[in-house]
Amino acid sequence: MQSTGLTTLKQWIMESDNLVFFGGAGVSTESNIPDFRSPNGLYNQIHAYPYPPEIMLSAGFFYAHPADFFRYHFDKLVYADAQPNAAHYALARLEAAGKLKAIITQNVDGLHQMAGSRRVLELHGSAQRNYCLNCGAKYDLAFMLSVAPDIPYCLDCGGIVRPDVVLYEEALPSNIMLAAEKAVRSADTMIVGGTSLVVYPAAGLVDLFNGRYLVLINKQATEYDSRADLVLREPIGQVLGEVV
Repeated sequence: MQSTGLTTLKQWIMESDNLVFFGGAGVSTESNIPDFRSPNGLYNQIHAYPYPPEIMLSAGFFYAHPADFFRYHFDKLVYADAQPNAAHYALARLEAAGKLKAIITQNVDGLHQMAGSRRVLELHGSAQRNYCLNCGAKYDLAFMLSVAPDIPYCLDCGGIVRPDVVLYEEALPSNIMLAAEKAVRSADTMIVGGTSLVVYPAAGLVDLFNGRYLVLINKQATEYDSRADLVLREPIGQVLGEVV
């Protein structure tokens, strides 16, 4: 662990009163949920499915092949037994202390809320929430798991129930994106963790930051490293768990 970097980060957090955290899949890897682009990530796994993840998780594929979509969704994206890790709990403590004003996440696992965070902006939605395409009835993850891996059908009207997540070919929810932009613009410190910063428009949020300290915590290099005031290559749970 980079002790000098940790000391610096701890000091900056103590000085800040308007922190924003922007996180990706790497935040949940310590909860045994695989990320996407690392060597062991979802995109690099050998699997028995006929198409790559970008296809199987697209809106077009969902509507054309719902049975195959749900088989993949339940197999690769739903981790019902996952628990928050040290990073999730550290961020919840920062929020409770009045320092962290928003968590902006690309994850759909709901672990931030499970750890106690309330100000969570989910750019890509949540697999914890599901709704009927026909009548809009709401369903939780437990209902979806009760029929997995088959297509879930609404108990009220028989329509297909889909996860409330943003698929490829779909736009990010404008209200969430606007709230995220506002949070970044007003932050004095921005901590970015567990994301390769290659998925846009979400990654473009970093361009809006004009505060004092930009901190990147990620195992792999990103194109924003040269712009950061501090770069840490350690697992994010270890870093935040020790610093907070």
